[in-house]
Amino acid sequence: MSAPRFPSTSHTALGGAFVLLWCTGYIAGKLVVAHAAPLTALVWRFGLAGVCFGAFALLTRAPWGTRRAIAHSAVAGVLMLALQFGGVYLALSWGASAGVAALVIGTMPLAVALLAVWSGAERLRATQWAGLLVGIAGVALVVADRIDGATAWPAWLALLAGLAGIAFGTVYQKRHASDVDLPTGLAVQNLAATAMLLPGALWLEGFRFTNAADFYLPMLWTVVVNSIGGFALLFLLIRRGAATQVAALFFLMPPVTALFGTWTLGEHLTPLKLAGFALAAAGVWMVTRAGARAA
Repeated sequence: MSAPRFPSTSHTALGGAFVLLWCTGYIAGKLVVAHAAPLTALVWRFGLAGVCFGAFALLTRAPWGTRRAIAHSAVAGVLMLALQFGGVYLALSWGASAGVAALVIGTMPLAVALLAVWSGAERLRATQWAGLLVGIAGVALVVADRIDGATAWPAWLALLAGLAGIAFGTVYQKRHASDVDLPTGLAVQNLAATAMLLPGALWLEGFRFTNAADFYLPMLWTVVVNSIGGFALLFLLIRRGAATQVAALFFLMPPVTALFGTWTLGEHLTPLKLAGFALAAAGVWMVTRAGARAA
């Protein structure tokens, strides 16, 4: 039996809330990494989120499911959390610009679509393929003025690893781990990511962070707003919708982050960025509308 779908208005509201919460994480993440080593910061973030989800699951007596279900959730967590964010945070610490990182991760919807079609999980209409290309063009316009030619190859490899993590993780989550109870599934995912990253944080970084409010306040934001709120919404969206339709929302991440940058970091919106925003939104509309008709 196929998973039930939200009504279109509810699904749109969830998608919009997810984009807004997720994008604040880029701003908070930049502040966190300025005061902590990248893997150490992620151990803090995922470890605290895992404890919160686990405590909530225990208090509400949520079902943990079978060992097989727990294993699937752990694999999804390693891919979507440890590999994705580990790659992005390492790339930024190795000199990659925010523009390069946004461009690489911004191709995630196309990567997810290719994986979903290759695995037989979904069939895409011509309009959806066109929407994917339009969305990528929009992302490229938004981040064009922030891309430089100085990114070293280790940073590129780390970003590609991060792209692989979120793409494979999204498809894997939809196929194998979307029926797990939400708090228990997210507890397992965050704790599995923590366990994967902890050795590197200890042995490579010495678990280095600044014991000050400049670290703790943005870290608290990434835990409560991004990891708890953002990933709970992502979990629900993947459960209720096709992987490609959910992934298409990532086209909106660079434009919305650019808007946040104008308010918090003093960055400027240009006509090129506004055009990119429009193209990205059009791409999302084409992918999700065509997918809804085909459902």
